[in-house]
Amino acid sequence: MAEPLLIRSRLWDYPVRFTADVAGALDAAAEEPGVLVIDATVRERFGVGRWRDDRVITIPAHEETKTLAGSGDLLAQLVAGGMRRSHRLVVVGGGIVQDVASFAASVLYRGVSWVFFPTTLLAQCDSCIGGKTSINHAGAKNILGNFHPPREVVIDTGFLETLPDAAIGSGIGEMLHYFVYADSPFLERTAREHDALLGDRSRLAPFIDESLRIKQRVIEQDEFEQGERAKFNYGHTFGHALEAATAYAVPHGYAVTVGMDLANFVSREIGLMAPDTFDALHAVLRVNFPAYDWRTLDLASYATLLTRDKKNTATQVRCILAEGPGRLRVHPLRLREDGLDRLVQRYFTSELPYA
Repeated sequence: MAEPLLIRSRLWDYPVRFTADVAGALDAAAEEPGVLVIDATVRERFGVGRWRDDRVITIPAHEETKTLAGSGDLLAQLVAGGMRRSHRLVVVGGGIVQDVASFAASVLYRGVSWVFFPTTLLAQCDSCIGGKTSINHAGAKNILGNFHPPREVVIDTGFLETLPDAAIGSGIGEMLHYFVYADSPFLERTAREHDALLGDRSRLAPFIDESLRIKQRVIEQDEFEQGERAKFNYGHTFGHALEAATAYAVPHGYAVTVGMDLANFVSREIGLMAPDTFDALHAVLRVNFPAYDWRTLDLASYATLLTRDKKNTATQVRCILAEGPGRLRVHPLRLREDGLDRLVQRYFTSELPYA
């Protein structure tokens, strides 16, 4: 089992611990005043242990939940259920449940403490640390939010055993983006062991640990994304727009995988990345490409969605491009004047997203 981590934050430090007895940890949390917010599917499969029904709120893990309306519904239930500022919110679920619940925790009584039990690979390898809360609004992804870290994170990889392969592949996409950022040996290892990781979830623990430790090193130096942490948007600027353009038919981590390949393609075309470096990275990323017909993608709509990202303007995209693994840079490009729209079109009308 992986060693625990202690995340240093300017707001408050918080531990990340790994356990094989999440039921016991949840039961212990039930002894303290507070409310359990749990993903509906997770509750159906694992139950709520010693938590009384009147202290449990069940929410669906849908993008429609991750909105102002969804967080408003949760806040109304928390207030009606007697949640107090001194109480603790215990959150069990993946990234969507985390986003909705952490946002609610950040604004209720100007902030209540919360504990997170991540149940998806995406949440375990990435979003459980860093302190960001994010919800969607006005058709754009993650444009509302703030920073409100948990007081503790408890990870049990046993949750991953019940997930479909697509959920694991989505998490692998997120880990790959950290491994490219850090030029980690886990980058090539992930490509080699991809099918084995899908088939045997117990093998994922060291990959999760590596991903979290890479992220930890950066967020402890740049918690509020004023500098280096911005490079973690590698694959995400292009990926978030892909999610929205496909009505979320392409899950987040898969969209990030394609987003990284697109970022690398743009890097190659403007002379930033050598062709052989692109080919080597493409060979790694392609093992995690989703089965999707990109010919159905509305490229005009996709370009519009790119400009609606919170980091961009109406005409310029704040791209994270790469010279190679471990060598990422912020590189703004204008859609028309710099030809970004044409490069995007060339990418999606080529064989690259399939090959």
